[in-house]
Amino acid sequence: MKIGIAQINTTVGDFEGNRIRILEAYDILLKQGAELIIFPELVICGYPPRDLLLKPQFCIDAVKSLHKIACKIDTVPAIIGTVEYISEINQNRILFNSAAWCENRTIKQYFRKSLLPNYDVFDEARYFKAEDTPNTIEWNNKIIGVTICEDIWTYQNEKSQQKYKTNPIEQLSKIKLDLLINLSASPWHVDKEISRQNLIKNISQRLNCPIAYCNAIGGNDELIFDGESMIIDPKTKVIAQMPKFEEGIQAFNLNSPSKVEDFNKNSDIKNIHKALVLGLKDYIFKSGFNKVLIGLSGGIDSAVVAALAKEAVGFKNILGVAMPSKISSVHSIKDAEDLAQNLNIPFKILPITKPVKAIEENLANLFSGMERDIAEENIQARLRGLQLMALSNKLNHLVLTTGNKSEIAVGYCTLYGDMCGGLAVISDLPKMQVYALAKYINRNKELIPKNTINKPPSAELSPNQKDEDSLPPYPILDSILYNYIEAGLTRSEIISRGFNAQTVDWVLRKVDQNEYKRKQAAPGLKISPLAFGIGRRMPIVQKYLN
Repeated sequence: MKIGIAQINTTVGDFEGNRIRILEAYDILLKQGAELIIFPELVICGYPPRDLLLKPQFCIDAVKSLHKIACKIDTVPAIIGTVEYISEINQNRILFNSAAWCENRTIKQYFRKSLLPNYDVFDEARYFKAEDTPNTIEWNNKIIGVTICEDIWTYQNEKSQQKYKTNPIEQLSKIKLDLLINLSASPWHVDKEISRQNLIKNISQRLNCPIAYCNAIGGNDELIFDGESMIIDPKTKVIAQMPKFEEGIQAFNLNSPSKVEDFNKNSDIKNIHKALVLGLKDYIFKSGFNKVLIGLSGGIDSAVVAALAKEAVGFKNILGVAMPSKISSVHSIKDAEDLAQNLNIPFKILPITKPVKAIEENLANLFSGMERDIAEENIQARLRGLQLMALSNKLNHLVLTTGNKSEIAVGYCTLYGDMCGGLAVISDLPKMQVYALAKYINRNKELIPKNTINKPPSAELSPNQKDEDSLPPYPILDSILYNYIEAGLTRSEIISRGFNAQTVDWVLRKVDQNEYKRKQAAPGLKISPLAFGIGRRMPIVQKYLN
């Protein structure tokens, strides 16, 4: 059997664009001799549609789009991820996350998702009804099972983040399958591909049949889908593997495996780099922007964001702006200018010295008798944000914020200042990972100036300021943050790992106190198992100390 996998990049709600892409991929795979063609989960409407599913017309449009596609599917079947909408039962709306088997210009059968994830970034139980048992179909004298994403994530050798009453794989194990198909929209994070491939290998052994896995590709909001669709046989041999972080449309013969490149050999930092470029590119263009705007401070964070943006949208579509104050060092302006020259991007200098002075004079009476502190420091950051947003409005450029996860975690950032913008590109990268990414970006040629990488990080909001004047050293800070946020350890557990108790208390207190800032932050690209955003739903007002 020759299976065609259509690992295509779709946009949420773009029914016409998605439909065109689906039919193009179908025709390409027909020419490659595919006998059965598979598309990702909810490819009709894009994933994740979230509360668009609460709009009846959205669901009706999804059904209409599926039927338009089905009319174009001939004798070679296509299995297409879709919203299945039923409105007749007691006048209630019932939605299923389904896969439609389209063949001979009709929809032959639906396969409904059994397990609806309701953890991390997922909230499918809010919208869909779960099917009790997975379905199979007999085709060409073969018994084929069809599952959707989460349906395979409860296998006994894999940790499940959610407990389910049913186990589709165990139910299917009672049937002699010739092939299992899985349509997925499985977001990527570091090391996800390894656990995913191991999972599929184990299930293939359990069912004693090959598994054809088709995953989504592309960025939608903060989620990045890596693709890496694959076919694996019961001997845990990878018969076929699609590339990471790029579209792939290819047919594979189950009986004569092709030479497979093991994309899991990529380093974490290489994967992070490719993921961020993809997520940034799709966020910009799918949002209707063509150009971006970045405040260049001469520091490591803005330099990394600018380098990523160049790869995502091209050097002509980036405007870098340096906004020095009287406190800014000469080397910071020079580093920002050198970066712009290395990247060959347009660059402007818009000093904020006069606006800062005007605001301080305006507040002088109210601030009289009070020592200079963070209030005056933040005037600088907020004026920079004001200038960037004014340029954004006038030029229709999307502002990219440059804060990293370490700073955002402890509130070392300014609301309505450096947090202004439409996308927080590196908000899920701890500071030390930002340095590693900078070095990777410079692997072939110096794009980020050496001085930017080597100098001590500083917000430069007061004379001779260094980050470590206010924060623990970044290697220590990043480790504590990982243990608290991603590993979920308690205060005492973190201290037991050798960290200073006072430092741990300070970090944990800052994380909890600054939830209100993160609620107002720009959406950020997710590359870790637990990012700030919709996957971490902490209350702002709370007094729980652990």
